[in-house]
Amino acid sequence: MPVSSQFEDKSPELIEGKYHFPQSSAVAPLQIGSLHLPSRYFLSPLAKYTNLPFRRVVRECGGLGLATCDLVNARALLAGSRKSLALVRTCEEDTPFAAQIFGGEPDYMRDAAQLLESMQGIDAIDINMGCPVDHVTNSGAGAKMMCSLEDTIKLVQTVVDAVSIPVTVKMRLGWDEAHLTAPKFAREFEQVGIAAVAIHGRTREQGFGGSVDLSGIRKVVEAVQSIPVIGNGDIRSIPDAARMLERTGCHGISIGRGALANPWIFQQLSEWEQTGTFSPPGNFEQRLQLLVKQFQYHAELDAPESALISYRRTVHWYLKAMRVRPKLRNLVQHAKTKEEFYAAIEIIRDEGPLEGSRTGILPELQVPVPAGPVERW
Repeated sequence: MPVSSQFEDKSPELIEGKYHFPQSSAVAPLQIGSLHLPSRYFLSPLAKYTNLPFRRVVRECGGLGLATCDLVNARALLAGSRKSLALVRTCEEDTPFAAQIFGGEPDYMRDAAQLLESMQGIDAIDINMGCPVDHVTNSGAGAKMMCSLEDTIKLVQTVVDAVSIPVTVKMRLGWDEAHLTAPKFAREFEQVGIAAVAIHGRTREQGFGGSVDLSGIRKVVEAVQSIPVIGNGDIRSIPDAARMLERTGCHGISIGRGALANPWIFQQLSEWEQTGTFSPPGNFEQRLQLLVKQFQYHAELDAPESALISYRRTVHWYLKAMRVRPKLRNLVQHAKTKEEFYAAIEIIRDEGPLEGSRTGILPELQVPVPAGPVERW
């Protein structure tokens, strides 16, 4: 597999298709508080995507260390919102599993964390301090929490003290370039008992623009003494992961859209760490099987008609990665019954991919991130 063209200053570890696991990162199996993880590779919380059916198929592809659900409004969860409760659904196969909550009020965050701890199958609580969108930050939550050190530390400590399971934080580098507060927050979080910090290498002002600042992530790694720091942002391939680990010294990697395009990426990373090589991602036939299986998992949770609606976003990217022509993708996305869904799948099965082969490596796909100023999202 060729090295991605984005690597302008390639180190020996990243050339000639040889992606050696950086020895500085080859530490003991990752542990977050009392929680022992099977790998150092995390599924990021991804709004509208990281639901239980998606987490299940990603786990079945292999290599995943910890999965986190879509961010959950603490106040809505306590009010018994059906949507919020659906986000934290889990099952025996979905482990280890972290539930991510957001909110700017310590009492609600504390009570939500305690409620989640009482639910079977939730292994950790993650506090969202990274979401950049207005409807979250305007309430004092998400990335806005990075603007008030004292209040945020008090809120985080309130949550940590309220539960016995590990509590983690996901944040950005800061609100903007003038306020790169992540290292200071990380030091303070470690002191109040946070078990791990995940850091997206951009500011809130950046949204998803520009490139991830690996030196900024490294400063967070250097700011703490013993807790793991998980690097996040722009990880779509093994070379991306190699560069993140080498340049930042982070202890693990969290992947969102890269997993949507390639659910096998965690298995590839685990193989690479253990052997220095990795298998290709799933081919057309394997992706088709995964696509159908995820729909079946949706249908187990909800009525088929509701399952089809909740699956539309994810299945769109599966079909694009399989190089299915637009007309057939539309048949699947607009299916109103499971019979229509399966009929469309059979047509796709018969036709095969527009590019590549049924059993060979398909052209790579990148799932786009939201574009433009975050205030317009």
